[in-house]
Amino acid sequence: MTSHVEVAAQPGTARGHAPVALPVSVLVGNPRRGSRTLDIATRVGAMLHGDLLDSGVPLGEPGLVDLSAIGPDLARWESSPPAADAATATVCASRLLLVASPTLKASYSGLLKLFLDRLPRRALTGVVCVPVMTAASPAHTFAVDACLRPLLVELGATVPVQGLTVLEADFGALDEAVARWRAAATPVLSAVLAL
Repeated sequence: MTSHVEVAAQPGTARGHAPVALPVSVLVGNPRRGSRTLDIATRVGAMLHGDLLDSGVPLGEPGLVDLSAIGPDLARWESSPPAADAATATVCASRLLLVASPTLKASYSGLLKLFLDRLPRRALTGVVCVPVMTAASPAHTFAVDACLRPLLVELGATVPVQGLTVLEADFGALDEAVARWRAAATPVLSAVLAL
């Protein structure tokens, strides 16, 4: 998705030039390749990206870190595999990071935890994170804010909006399922990213 945003000169920008596009990434912690969580995360990421561009936030094209592609590398603690290093660099360089996981045993995936445990202490300082989880049951909607949010905050992330849980029953009608959340989250994220 390519977009040109015209903005007035702001501190740190040359007059008449748009500010530097903020790096955006989507991190998906589902161990299955081609998962529904991957699909939901990329779709929600695209929606949020469009909403924020429309509100005047200068964003780059979203990058994708799909942990299912590098899972075995993450278990090699004694070395630093290039794929794991590249994923870490992408995540830590993000200004806006959507972190998605399926709900497994009422929490986020072990694969996501394995990746995040490799990050240096406070590695997400300065990163605005949006936690997203998929779930089979409405009983698990609490997991995104009770489990995933505290993990991101522990790593130094700013998590200014309520996490989003997308139920399996809503996968086919995603636009409608996330409309209210988007309406509430977009102005908050826009304000925080402007700081």
